[in-house]
Amino acid sequence: MVRVVNIDHISVRVADFARSKAFYGALFKFLGFKVLGEYDDAIGWTNGRTRYWIGAADAQGKKRKFRIGDVGLHHYAFELRSRKDVDALQAFVKQLGAKIVDPAGEYYDDYYAVFFVDPDGMKLEGMKWGEKTRAAKRRRAAARKKSKP
Repeated sequence: MVRVVNIDHISVRVADFARSKAFYGALFKFLGFKVLGEYDDAIGWTNGRTRYWIGAADAQGKKRKFRIGDVGLHHYAFELRSRKDVDALQAFVKQLGAKIVDPAGEYYDDYYAVFFVDPDGMKLEGMKWGEKTRAAKRRRAAARKKSKP
């Protein structure tokens, strides 16, 4: 049976390549990514596991604005190490001048995230899930170990 072992990369088209390159360049530097490859109309970044590419939209594509709710990509989420990292990302994104559409907070049980948009309005997310659950498991394991004679 064929099995997917990872998502290798995502590639998104942007209306203003130079503006998006500057935005994503700053964002990915903050997130610890390095440039993977660069061409006249495309650039990609990687952190060794995740690869993210942007490329210039064609003339017809530039006529239409990205709209959350249309068929296609809704948003892209970056899993971060901790809730603290989510808060740091929110502060950085504010400093970058990006619009935060949903501030850092708990959106589901043990799911902490911040949502913001890129220069074209595409929704991005920095998130951390399971942190409270893992801490509770460690506390229970430590209590069991302590209670054994």
